Amino acid sequence: MGLSEPVLRAVDAVMVSVPDLDAGIAFYRDRLGHRLRWRNDDLGQAALECPDSATEIVLSTTQRAEPNWLVRDASQAAEIVERAGGRLLQPLIDIPVGKVAIVEDPFGNRLVLVDLSKGVYQTDADGTVIGVARGE
Repeated sequence: MGLSEPVLRAVDAVMVSVPDLDAGIAFYRDRLGHRLRWRNDDLGQAALECPDSATEIVLSTTQRAEPNWLVRDASQAAEIVERAGGRLLQPLIDIPVGKVAIVEDPFGNRLVLVDLSKGVYQTDADGTVIGVARGE
């Protein structure tokens, strides 16, 4: 195919389904020791730190458990996966920090493709999202 660089850059996050953010935070932060990085109640999500990695554990009340792959451009990455034999499951959607597309590889594996084209979350001292800081 001759791509100049790989499509999947890093594991951005591992999504973990929880019935309630407070219960999820109580388990992952208070009992397992992970530091809360951010919380966005409007999305029903909260992220906790993996201390030896940039990968986040993202608790979600609305999404299923699966990895999220960091890509440079979610739209372009989805097109590349489709051309390579995969298929688009969810067209590109806007999220506060960028864009997301969900594709499937030829083997039935879901790949959540995330770009941070709008930046990263800004938080207050408690980890509550208060805005988005433009990324570099």
